[in-house]
Amino acid sequence: MKIKCLIAAMLCLALIGASQFLLRAQPRTSPNPRQEPTATELRSVWEGVYTEEQAKRGEELYRKQCSACHGDMLTGGESAPALSGGAFLSNWNGLTVGDLFDRIRKTMPLGTPGKLTRQQNADILAFVFRVNKFPSGKTELQNKTEFLKEILFEAFKPEPKK
Repeated sequence: MKIKCLIAAMLCLALIGASQFLLRAQPRTSPNPRQEPTATELRSVWEGVYTEEQAKRGEELYRKQCSACHGDMLTGGESAPALSGGAFLSNWNGLTVGDLFDRIRKTMPLGTPGKLTRQQNADILAFVFRVNKFPSGKTELQNKTEFLKEILFEAFKPEPKK
């Protein structure tokens, strides 16, 4: 049984790595702004894209649904990558929150992907953002991919525009 779990986890990590490569190969902006916002129209995770209340709901869900594999402190485990820290931030840097949301929605929890509702996934993602020290705001993180594709995942806080 442990070998089957280990093999499943290794396949999952290989798929994540492959999809990261494919996502990075895709252009981030479109010449047609009606289809996808340009880089100048994208908001940033540093603009407070979730609420504290949402992150609290997400923490409770995370503890029940995710911590067994990803660890209590989101540092990863034997079969799952970290959801906090440098490696996590650099893996998602430059992509959109929609990309991350879709990955969670389509592949998690391991063994029963798609088990959680869109709202539960958004709440868990809000908790992940809080742990990674992205600021909270006044509106909840949406649970629709098309809205989340308008938020850029930036590992480091951008310099203020002058």
